[in-house]
Amino acid sequence: MLDKFEKFNRQLSSLCEWIGLMAMLVMMVITCIDVVGAKVFQWRLFGALDIVMLCQIVAIAFAASMALILGRHIRVDFFINRLPKRLQSVINSLVFLIGLGLFSLIVWQLCVLGYSFQMYGETSATVRIPYYPFAYGIAFASIPVCLIFLVEFLKSLGRIAQK
Repeated sequence: MLDKFEKFNRQLSSLCEWIGLMAMLVMMVITCIDVVGAKVFQWRLFGALDIVMLCQIVAIAFAASMALILGRHIRVDFFINRLPKRLQSVINSLVFLIGLGLFSLIVWQLCVLGYSFQMYGETSATVRIPYYPFAYGIAFASIPVCLIFLVEFLKSLGRIAQK
């Protein structure tokens, strides 16, 4: 059952990664248009900074779960690897539990922030793009990260019980 859950989470993370990649593509296109317009035609793209800023947020948030799955995040193992296997599993369990708690709080607080942005009508400075869809989107993108930490926590508990 854990394998099916892991497969579902990988598919969800892959979908999120594609959204992040599309944000990167939009960011690159907007930047190119703005730079070429400024250098060649003495014309700046209105709101380019706002759009690039929001695309950066989307790209980072939506790629985080796949980066975690693929092990592309920062991890310091040189001390932990010298410990006994059972103690390694206990420490990993604690780390995964803390990560699950942190990202659960992040999802919750982003939903609260999105609701606040929605109620008060917060928008970007130049183009007036509303912020609340981005807060809700980042909260959604953080859910697969929570699921990854949950799966890794359960696997780590299984390794503790085996030894």
